[in-house]
Amino acid sequence: MMKRLLMLGGSPSQVVAIKKAKELGNYVITSDYLENNPGHQFSDEYHNVSTTDKEGIFNLAKSLHIDGVVCYISDSGIPTTAYVAEKLELPSFPYKSVEILSNKDMFRSYLKEKNFNVPQAKGYATLEEAKVDFHTFTMPVMIKPIDSSGSRGVSKIDSIELLPEKVEDALSFSKAKRFIIEEYVERQGYQIGGECFFVDGKLAFSRLVNNHFETKSFNPFLPTGESWPCSMPMHIQNKIYDEIQTLMNLLNMKTGPLIFEVQVDHKENVYILDIGVRNSGDLTQIIEDIEGIDLIEYTIKAALGEDCSDLAMVEPSGYWASYTIISEKAGLLKGVEIEKVFKKNHLVKYSNPVNPSGYTIKVNENLGTILLNFSSMAEMLEKMDNMTNWVKINVVEESIN
Repeated sequence: MMKRLLMLGGSPSQVVAIKKAKELGNYVITSDYLENNPGHQFSDEYHNVSTTDKEGIFNLAKSLHIDGVVCYISDSGIPTTAYVAEKLELPSFPYKSVEILSNKDMFRSYLKEKNFNVPQAKGYATLEEAKVDFHTFTMPVMIKPIDSSGSRGVSKIDSIELLPEKVEDALSFSKAKRFIIEEYVERQGYQIGGECFFVDGKLAFSRLVNNHFETKSFNPFLPTGESWPCSMPMHIQNKIYDEIQTLMNLLNMKTGPLIFEVQVDHKENVYILDIGVRNSGDLTQIIEDIEGIDLIEYTIKAALGEDCSDLAMVEPSGYWASYTIISEKAGLLKGVEIEKVFKKNHLVKYSNPVNPSGYTIKVNENLGTILLNFSSMAEMLEKMDNMTNWVKINVVEESIN
């Protein structure tokens, strides 16, 4: 009998998962508040209920007699997914655990309580509250919204003079209107990110990546590139896995995808910065392209309570990287230029390129992702740390009259 799967969201980046769910023979129902989102044309049924409306989605799900619920790659719908699944006794990670992981304020407190390595951190609702405690932090500190994604509203400061401006910025990106101050962890080597999948509470698959940042960018805390294999020694990689496994055990997380960001300090202490209860998107699809492991399929099967026990760890082969081309300026896009020799030697695929003819772009606009292949770790890291030498965005800045 055909299973009924409710999928939250129908944005362009979620189409791949909606199509996959259909391919797997499910009856697919999509829901969000944007009826023109492209994903809805691929589903069997669409309902106009916001993915953040927990009670609205719960009532919809109950009336539709669904067998599972999934929110692919969108942070905003993840708590709703867990809430609805738990109330309907469907497969999911526990709602309380998802809530902790989705809220930086709660997450930092939880890590501290459970004796993980964690920088001094505290959450606030107002600038005035933060000013009272500011002298207790060792500079520099990070100011972050408790609930934004994509490093929006994140900044690093080393004096109280900058606090009002950066708090205002953080609050503008927070739905809950809260922010945290946390001490900056000086890292050894690259920040490590990645995607993993748990089956019956055990880490079944993981891909660790080196995160690359544009230090001169308007948002130097947003990774623009990922490369792998991970450059960290194997004993540190194993420490990272152990920390994540320990955390998942404590949170009673059984079967499903996770993404994560960690930092390692000069004493080889591992700090878990963020955990997202979802697939990553770009990396998810690259893992399938290169290694043939379909994590979207496993995510759908997990949501429907189907067997995922055949998923296994695979060592990466070759030296790979992805780089997201992000505009630094607004204006008329004339094109994206990839240096000829670099393109010939390293470019494998250019996903979702924008139409360059007379297209007006905004600052921080995603102009597509390129998949790259290299012949060695050294070449990969050197090229990825200097991508603005190889990829240029040609923009005619619009004059302000």
